[in-house]
This record gives sequence, C-alpha cells and structure tokens, in this order.
Amino acid sequence: MTDRFVSATILSIMKKYLIALFALLIVTQSNACPFCGCGGGNLYLGILPDYKTQFFSLHYSYAEYHTVLFNDTSQHSKNYYNTIELSYGVHITPKLQLLAFVPYRLNKQIDDDGTTTSNGLGDLNILAQYEVLNTTHYTAAHSLVQNQLWLGGGVKLPTGVFGLNVYDTTTTLADINAQLGTGSIDFMLNGLYSLRLGSFGVNINATYKINTAHQGVRFGDKLSSNAIAYYHFKTGKQSGISPTLVFGYEHVATSTLPEVMKVYVPYTNSETLTGSLGVEYSVKGVGFGINGQLPLQENYAGGQTQMKFKGLAHITFSL
Repeated sequence: MTDRFVSATILSIMKKYLIALFALLIVTQSNACPFCGCGGGNLYLGILPDYKTQFFSLHYSYAEYHTVLFNDTSQHSKNYYNTIELSYGVHITPKLQLLAFVPYRLNKQIDDDGTTTSNGLGDLNILAQYEVLNTTHYTAAHSLVQNQLWLGGGVKLPTGVFGLNVYDTTTTLADINAQLGTGSIDFMLNGLYSLRLGSFGVNINATYKINTAHQGVRFGDKLSSNAIAYYHFKTGKQSGISPTLVFGYEHVATSTLPEVMKVYVPYTNSETLTGSLGVEYSVKGVGFGINGQLPLQENYAGGQTQMKFKGLAHITFSL
C-alpha cells in the first residue's frame, strides 16, 4: 500500500513537471513575435475630447514588429497589426464618465513558413472615471489655468476570438499573439491628469491592466502611460489646430502558466519608451487627429523583437 502510494505520488509529480516542460517548449520555440503584449488586448488613451454630454470616435491604428531569433536567424517574422476602433463616451453625471472601446482587428504575419492573417472583433474595453479635482482660475494676464484629475477603473471582456489550445504541439507563440482576443476577463486601473495654461496643455495618463488566466496561460500585467504636450492655435471662432508631442512608457510583466506550478515564460516581458509627433484639428464639435510613433528605447523578447512603427488617426464627434 505504501509502495503504491509512493509510486503514485512520484508519477503525479513527474506528470506535472512534464506538462510544465511541454508547455514551456511550446512558448519558447516560436518562429515569430513572442506574446510580449504587442498583439491584441491593448488599450491606448490619447487626448480625450472636450465634450459636454457624449462623444463618438472612430480610430485607426497601425503597428509593425519584426522578430529574428537569436539561436536561429532563419526563424523570423514580420507582424502587422491594424485596428479599427469605435469609441464612445458619456457623462453619467458631471463628475462621472463612462467610456467604451470596441476594436475590430486585422492581423497579418509574414514569416519563414508563409503568410497568415486573422480578422475580426477584438476584446471590448469599458472604463468608468470619476473627476476628483477640477480647479479653474485666471492669471493677472487673463490666461486660463485649469487642473483636472480623473481616477477610475474598468474591465476587458473576452469578445474577441481566442481559438487555440496552447498545449497543442503545433501551437507557437506567434499563433497566440496573433489571436483577436486573449480569452480572459481582465481588469484595469486608470488615472488621467490634465493641466492647461492658456493655449498650452499637458495630459498625463496611466493605465494598469491586471490580467487573469485562460487555458492555463496568464499574460503579464501591463502598465501603459503617456505624457502629451500640446499648443492650441485658434484658426476661427469654432476651430483650432494643436500640434502634439507625446512620450509613452510601457512595461509588461512576464507571463506565467499558473496551472502548471507557476512556470514563468521566457522573453514575454517587455519595456518600451516611445516618442510621437502629431496634430489635432477641431471645428464645430468635430475633431481630426493623426500621429506617428517610434521607439526611443525598447526591450521586446530579450531584444529578439523590435517595434518598427506605430501610427494613429481618428475622427471624433462631440455633443
């Protein structure tokens, strides 16, 4: 009886370690972009429109990443992420706003095995923000000085397709990262501070995303932040143009396999500092904007993956 118990215990432990090793091999033998957080499930908050009751916005974003594996340079890929996103914001009360983001993703991957694409609805993001600070006064020179601070949180719902079995031997990291959704319900904490000095303004925004597990895989938590400086030039009674300068910082923690003894997955953490130039134009409650973003410093997949370019364009209707 004792021998059987010992044997069963040893077999159970060996099984867990074999499963862990097997899963680890899947996520380290990829021939493309590791799931470092540069695929689906991301949320970017730029300058939110100045609206009275509600706004509708249509965004188009583009991101390109290139990967070459250190241990085998014949294994390479180019990943292209296109997203068309519908955003909606509404003031529930003067101090409480609700924001929703519905993305449609068009992903393309070109690697040494060929070209693959995936198109469809991404994960829905919903945020609620409460205004905890709003002060306004004028200087002796009659220049407006305004401070605003919004704090809140939200949830990411798995509306995008995650159609993989991560324990399938044919599954690669590139397959996981190219999915339209992450398959998990995730949570977000958000803060937005705005300072306006006459025609000059600064927006500082930070979002911390807490990920949960799906199919035993838990993507690393993600911190995204940006500081946006702009200067508003009036071009008419109800129109103006604002050049923007943006610095962004992003940190993604290491992904884990929590159902298999919390195995940490190599090369899934990342850290990036980016710079961006853009311009915003508004006329009678309609806004247009465009910007381009390049990495100033990056560390994706231990240096195996590089961000080449990100771009964003939008049209916004404010009521």
